[in-house]
Amino acid sequence: MAGSALAAGLLSIAAALSLGLAAVGGAAVTAQRAAGAADAAALAAADAASGAIATGDDPCTLAARVAAASGTTLTACALDGFVATVQVNAAYAGLAAVSRARAGPPEGS
Repeated sequence: MAGSALAAGLLSIAAALSLGLAAVGGAAVTAQRAAGAADAAALAAADAASGAIATGDDPCTLAARVAAASGTTLTACALDGFVATVQVNAAYAGLAAVSRARAGPPEGS
């Protein structure tokens, strides 16, 4: 009987650790997804602002569409000349992953 209780306890601990690791892994994936979406949205906005891509949309509108295509939400967008700075949010298990990115021509050009 004592062996059964020990086995059940070890199984419970292993299950709890597995669930914890799955949650941490999911959060890490969401953070990386948010970072990639922020990079893509900033690049899209900077390209639209510089005229590198032809679009009828405002650069921040284009950035919002790119962020939405990645499953995130654009929460901030600012243009300073051809430099775009964006912020996106992604949700995971009720938590928010926030990522910021900046894109534009190299400094000094």
